[in-house]
Amino acid sequence: MTARVTRVTHAFDGDLVLFLIGMRVHQPWRLDVVGRTFAAMPRMIAELERNRRAASHGEADDLGFLSARYLLDGPHPMVLQYWRSTEDLYRYAANPDLTHRPAWKAFYGYAAKAPKAVTIWHETYAVPAGAHESVYGGPARFGLAAIDGVIPISQRGERARERMAS
Repeated sequence: MTARVTRVTHAFDGDLVLFLIGMRVHQPWRLDVVGRTFAAMPRMIAELERNRRAASHGEADDLGFLSARYLLDGPHPMVLQYWRSTEDLYRYAANPDLTHRPAWKAFYGYAAKAPKAVTIWHETYAVPAGAHESVYGGPARFGLAAIDGVIPISQRGERARERMAS
């Protein structure tokens, strides 16, 4: 008898924000800019992960960060992030006591010395509840499935069109 691959969908239910952020390296020899720019993101993600864990235990205010995944577009790094709301994302980005705001200001200082070395970019997508769907065939849990776990696909529909409508 052949084993079947179990198909599931994410359990997360509600609004979310998909935030993509990355850098394009144009002058890799400019390590003074490229290296500092590259090193900033892991510090921010580590801070957000620490906060998420602490908030889940009632030890910190929840910043609204849900999850992150590092990706490569050729030699160009990027991070896919899930947030609870755009307000949470903006509040984090603007907070001078957290890692992002000082790193952002520092970038514009050292990048001015080699303005063609890197491009930093981001894109923000607000996704209302019911406007996202997923399917996972196999045991790995990532993306939306890593945030709140999974449910049987039959609870939302066998086809993507059905899951989007639920």
